[in-house]
Amino acid sequence: MLTRLSIRDVVLVDRLDLTFSGSLGVLTGETGAGKSILLDALGLALGARADARLLRKGAARAQVTAEFELDPDHPALSMLAERDLPQDQTLILRRVVNADGRSRAYLNDQPVSVRLLATLASELIEIHGHHDSQGLLNTATHGNLLDAFAGHQSLLAAVADAWTSLAEARAAQAQAKTALEDAKRDEELLRHGVAEIESFAPQPSEEESLAAQRRFLAAGAKLAESLHNAESGLTAGADVEAALSGARRALERSREDAGGRFDAAIAALERATIETADAIAEISDAAAALTGDPNRLARVEDRLFALRALARKYDVAPDRLAEHGAALAHRLAAIDETDTELKRLAEASAQALAAYHRAAGKLSASRKKAAEQLEAAMTQELPPLKLEKARFEVMLEPLGEGDRGARGAERVQFQIAVNPGTDPGPLNKIASGGELARFMLALRVVLAGKGAVPTLVFDEVDAGISGATANAVGERLARLGARLQVLVVTHSPQVAARGDQHWRVVKQGDTKSAATTVEELAAPGRREEIARMLAGATVTDEARAAADRLLAGGA
Repeated sequence: MLTRLSIRDVVLVDRLDLTFSGSLGVLTGETGAGKSILLDALGLALGARADARLLRKGAARAQVTAEFELDPDHPALSMLAERDLPQDQTLILRRVVNADGRSRAYLNDQPVSVRLLATLASELIEIHGHHDSQGLLNTATHGNLLDAFAGHQSLLAAVADAWTSLAEARAAQAQAKTALEDAKRDEELLRHGVAEIESFAPQPSEEESLAAQRRFLAAGAKLAESLHNAESGLTAGADVEAALSGARRALERSREDAGGRFDAAIAALERATIETADAIAEISDAAAALTGDPNRLARVEDRLFALRALARKYDVAPDRLAEHGAALAHRLAAIDETDTELKRLAEASAQALAAYHRAAGKLSASRKKAAEQLEAAMTQELPPLKLEKARFEVMLEPLGEGDRGARGAERVQFQIAVNPGTDPGPLNKIASGGELARFMLALRVVLAGKGAVPTLVFDEVDAGISGATANAVGERLARLGARLQVLVVTHSPQVAARGDQHWRVVKQGDTKSAATTVEELAAPGRREEIARMLAGATVTDEARAAADRLLAGGA
């Protein structure tokens, strides 16, 4: 609720600090005293448009601060959390306007945008009457209010859950459809790629092996000469194997007499004999590889170049060609699977849509019933407020399939007709300022505070009425004040007598130098002010007695 309003240098206000409690607070004063200035100043703190004309004459800047105390679950705290702002339950909105009309906005002394102030204000306060209005005049809130009136929490939750399930099912279906379309568009390419890679049959590390063979075969002449020289060195002249064998046998004949001293030499000659034979065989095989097939180099090069070309075509490393072919085959196989999955997802979407229609249909039926109950309640509430000829209607406009959502299948709008025989229309386009404020008062009373912001402000809700009607207005404001914080600017003594807090707005000075001040009235002051409202310029004892009766009835 609003706990404090501080105004500096706004129009006729020099310096003003007001402290508010809960329940019903009333502001009274003579016409032209400056009551509207207070609402203009409050609107400034709530994000209204700034204007240099709001500055008091001679002032360099104007400043308005509005302080609110929030409940722990107030939606404004969630709005602050979404913007990474501190979630203090004491919320201080401040607006500074310079002489050039430019303004700055602050939230708990942290600079913020004016738009944020206005957004927060929509969750903090409603102002009804001759000034700008929020809340009930915004048709976007009417559905929430009807649902709050009817207690639709469980039905709304069911519709929201069904909508979420439907959205998820449709998203999965759309994703699968896109994947299938992409796959089918590439199906021919996929089949060609799979066949081409499978036909080529690339092997692991094949590029490295082919490149090594190519180097070996390309250097054939040089390698053949090296092999010939090596073989000649081993086989030309004396037989190396025979010489090694002869030396080993010579040592073995004297082995026993040597007492083991020849063993190491004999073993070395045995190894040398074996290694020499292996070397001669390897040289012979290598020579055969070079000279046995004259077309082998060409075949190796063809395979190597084809392998690399195929890898470039599919933009993969040669060693990953086989893996890429397997991936293409998997995508190809998935086409049929995706087609089957798409049919399943389409069925799931149809079931989710049917479930949404069932949940939304239950909500729609309950809204229709609640609309009739709300209309009936308003019909009972309007006559005491001098709106007996008016008609209140709740319009339920079915939404198209594409416009439905988590809050159901219809748009809710409150409409009124002030005179018999006229068509109902939007609230703010049909009623005058005073009528509109009384409509809002009646609607708020019927809604019993459901869906309401913590603070309601009514500006001259009693305009054009008196007597029993004014008393009915005051009684309803008091009932609202028992549940919410209500502030009312009034000229009606019947309304003023109902207040739990009472401020008198006074303009002092002359045409050259005037100032508006606000005084909170205690019991004696209240009596005198209400007597003034009853009697006019000259307060009589009869007026004071009448004021006593009103105060006693208001209590």
